[in-house]
Amino acid sequence: MSKVVVITGAGGVLCSTLAKALAKQGFKIALLDLKLDVITKIAAEINSEGGSAIGVVANVLQKESLEKAKEIIHQKIGSCDILINGAGGNHPLGTTSNPFFLEDDLKNETDGFKTFFDLDTEGIKFVFDLNFIGTLLPTQVFSKDMIGKKGCSVLNISSMNAFTPLTKIPAYSGAKAAVSNFTQWLAVYFSKVGIRVNAIAPGFFLTDQNRSLLTIENGNLTERGKTIIGQTPLGRFGEPEDLISTTLYLCDETSSFVTGIVIPIDGGFSAFSGV
Repeated sequence: MSKVVVITGAGGVLCSTLAKALAKQGFKIALLDLKLDVITKIAAEINSEGGSAIGVVANVLQKESLEKAKEIIHQKIGSCDILINGAGGNHPLGTTSNPFFLEDDLKNETDGFKTFFDLDTEGIKFVFDLNFIGTLLPTQVFSKDMIGKKGCSVLNISSMNAFTPLTKIPAYSGAKAAVSNFTQWLAVYFSKVGIRVNAIAPGFFLTDQNRSLLTIENGNLTERGKTIIGQTPLGRFGEPEDLISTTLYLCDETSSFVTGIVIPIDGGFSAFSGV
C-alpha cells in the first residue's frame, strides 16, 4: 500500500516541487495550505500525470483546523505515514534595515527604517509562530497516525540561518534554529516508537518571498544577492529540484538508521569562510 505524505506549506514553490517528486515515486500526497485554489491546481497537475493527490485547506497555527484536515485526509487517502513541515517564512517587521548598527542610525527618520531597537514584537512573534509553532502543531496532530506503523517519519524544513544567522533577519534565523533544535529533540523522543525525525536546511533558493531581496526587475542581482553568490562555492542559487534527492532519501526506508540530523543543501555556503 502506498504511503501517505502530508505536506504543509504545499502551495509554495519548494514544497510543491517536493510533492510532485514524491507523487512520481508512488506516494499519496495531501497538500495543506491556506490557499485552496493554489493547492487544488497542484493536486490536479499531480493527478493528471498519474499520481495521487488532494488539496486540503489548513492553518498550521490552529490545531482545530489541522484536526479537520486530518479527518478529510483519512477519509480520502488514509492516515499519515510521512509529514513534511514546509510552512514557514519571514516578516518585514522582524527585519532590520541595515546589517550593521551605527550610532547615527538612531537619528535616521526615514519612513520604514528599522534598527534592532525598532523591531516590532508582533512581527517577531509572527515569524516564530509560523516557523516553530507551525512545525510543532502539525507534528502533534499527524504524528499520532504513525504510532504502531513502520517506516514513518517527520521531515522538517530548517534553514542555513539556523547554523549561522544572516544579517538583518534575527527573527527568522532564531525561529529556524528552534526548528533544528526541535528536530533533534523530537528524534530522541520518538526513537522508541520507530518514528524518525530529520530536517533539511536549504541555502539560498529564489522564491516568491525573497526574490525582490536578491534580484531586481531585470533579473540582475541586488548587492545582497551578489554577496550570497560570492559566498556560495557552486556560484548559483539553489533550484527547487536540488531538494528532491535528499528528501526522497530521508523519506525512504533506506535511511532507516538516520534520525535527528539536519542536512544542509546550500551549494557549499556553510563550508566557505570567505577567504
